[in-house]
Amino acid sequence: MKIFKEIPSSRPITPLLDKVELPADFRSFSINELQTLSDELREYLLYSVGQSGGHLGGGLGVIELSIILHYLYKTPFDKLVWDVGHQAYPHKILTGRKNEIETIRKKGGLAPFPAISESEYDSFGVGHSSTSISALLGMAVASAESEPERRHVAVIGDGAMTAGMAFEALSHTGHIKPNVLIILNDNDMSISENVGGLSNYFSRIWASKTYKGIKKSGASFLKPLPQAYHLARKVETQMKAMVAPGTIFEELGLNYIGPIDGHNLKQLNEVISNLKDFEGPQFLHVITKKGAGLDPAEADRIGFHAIGKIKSIKQKSSKQKKYQDIFGDWIIDAAEKNEELVAITPAMREGSGLVEFSKKFPSRYFDVAIAEQHSVTFAAGLAIAGKKPVVAIYSTFLQRAYDQLIHDVAVQNLNVTFALDRAGLVGEDGPTHSGNYDIAYLRCIPNMLICTPADENETRLMLTTAFNHNGPASVRYPRGIGPNTKVEKKLADVKIGEARIIHEANKNNIMLNFGSLLHIAEEVSRSLELTLIDMRFVKPLDEKILLKFLQSADVFISIEDGSVMGGAGSAVQEFCSENGINIKSLLCGIPDRFIEHASRDEMLEEAGLSPEQIKSKIKELI
Repeated sequence: MKIFKEIPSSRPITPLLDKVELPADFRSFSINELQTLSDELREYLLYSVGQSGGHLGGGLGVIELSIILHYLYKTPFDKLVWDVGHQAYPHKILTGRKNEIETIRKKGGLAPFPAISESEYDSFGVGHSSTSISALLGMAVASAESEPERRHVAVIGDGAMTAGMAFEALSHTGHIKPNVLIILNDNDMSISENVGGLSNYFSRIWASKTYKGIKKSGASFLKPLPQAYHLARKVETQMKAMVAPGTIFEELGLNYIGPIDGHNLKQLNEVISNLKDFEGPQFLHVITKKGAGLDPAEADRIGFHAIGKIKSIKQKSSKQKKYQDIFGDWIIDAAEKNEELVAITPAMREGSGLVEFSKKFPSRYFDVAIAEQHSVTFAAGLAIAGKKPVVAIYSTFLQRAYDQLIHDVAVQNLNVTFALDRAGLVGEDGPTHSGNYDIAYLRCIPNMLICTPADENETRLMLTTAFNHNGPASVRYPRGIGPNTKVEKKLADVKIGEARIIHEANKNNIMLNFGSLLHIAEEVSRSLELTLIDMRFVKPLDEKILLKFLQSADVFISIEDGSVMGGAGSAVQEFCSENGINIKSLLCGIPDRFIEHASRDEMLEEAGLSPEQIKSKIKELI
């Protein structure tokens, strides 16, 4: 593997890669040519992500694996599913999108993750983790009779394997035993001495056709003798357990092979070319390095998981705090005041702003891995025992724990605070990561308190309010920086359900703001001389202020960074209906469609939420 010290700033010379448009173009290459291709692909990936920004570390770790899979399998006829998709950039480059890769995550450009609408080589759309095995299993079962020669492969990371869904799918796979290959891309450990030693030797034996033939004939011979067959199977399983960590997968009914070096093209080719012809479910454990081939990325796997453009990497970071930093500061201050506070995150320590908390209060910090369902019920258990858990989770990931939120927290009216980061349109990661629906899916749950702070100081106030509340509560805030409002250090709260009047003007036309688009609401309301109220809470609504202003008004306009259907504006309409208030309304929010990846401002415009678009709609209405 060629090692790079830095990200190239100019397009590298890649003569072999230039000949490759689709996988069929390199299936006749020799192993030596494939090695050259991997070096060129790694350098080109470094250059292209340096130009566009995006996910880097995962892709660098699967360069060799991506090449070998497309080399050995007849994609797109054979189906290849990448879990999450952070690591799919090399796959995109090799499957007809090399010249478009610099457009990734930009409006109108390539999607940040595999997308079935983008390429026939993208077998299944992803974005959230741990879905690949379930999807692959469904695809394999569906084609078993009609196209038995079709092969199916899933690549799942060790982080994604921590989710319960992955093990549910593995259990089902071991039960029905389809012809599939599941590859565990393990980049959490360095390649140890065992790889290349005894375990490597046995892995090659277990993946050989000779061994498979002996095993098959031996099974036929011993099956009439159940005790002998069981003993032989037990010996094989225990022998594997001595040199490899795969016993659990064997017990689930899969044939475990590994671990092997995921950067050794020759070894990958030898092992996978044999496994592709084996009957039943195969489980291959490969060891890779996240960020492989780039020295700084290998040293800082978290920092190089995703990067900005090269020019923005070299610039000094802004001193303005992001919303996740506001949360990070608040939870430390709150924990110092209340010893019962416990922080929980499902594998989002850095993104949620919990790094300093985890260092300062290690016994009160729990990263439960990619296990959103568990994180919520774990919090419920803590709350039952008198603790005050705070679950720091992205809005889009809380969707994965909806039943636990209702059944385990809300029904029992437990003191669990949900800090919902990345609420609303998130930008370049697109619709799989946008937190558009939390207002709608939380508003219908009894006992829930829903806070929608408008800026950094309001976020701190709402977090304190939610934490002090007796019952389940959520506080939603967006990705990135806010309007740079001064944050008061004291741990003050506000009266639950109390809105604030920003300014009064024409009392016939009332604008109601819910959340982080207050700066847009202010621009629109002042331009059109509307009365503006920052509602602060979706549940409960400030009924007193609504009755005061809406009973005599002609129209209300709501604005929110969330779904219009079932959202905050809908809550106000329901209130008006229940109280006999006959009033026109204009609900400004995210429409009933998925907004594709772009910058956050571009996504807001696509949703009709720019100041000019809102002004135009209001003028038309009034």
